Amino acid sequence: MSKHVLLVEDEPNIIEAVSFLLSRDGWSVSTHSNGHDAADVIRAKQPDVLVLDVMLPGRSGFDILEDIRSEGVCRDVPVLMLTARGQTKDRERAERLGATRFMTKPFSNAEIIETLHELSGS
Repeated sequence: MSKHVLLVEDEPNIIEAVSFLLSRDGWSVSTHSNGHDAADVIRAKQPDVLVLDVMLPGRSGFDILEDIRSEGVCRDVPVLMLTARGQTKDRERAERLGATRFMTKPFSNAEIIETLHELSGS
């Protein structure tokens, strides 16, 4: 059975590229593109791995991560945070809120696939 990754990202070109890459690599991919109801979608989908953009319309990835980690519903789901800004304070905040990894855009195709394999244990 393939691992399920949920990609919460609002840039269509990144959604398309990452979805294609991961599908080709054998992942089951779901996508969502706004922060307003992302936590509800994460709860409903229960992904094996979550890829979460920091800057989303509605609510930030930081807020969403804080919600899902504090509820305990998705406490053990590995979370890869994506951001266009790679400042140390953003990395520290992501780690403090429970992100498993932090990746700065742009990233290479190999880098995201390798990271998701590490996070999922596959």
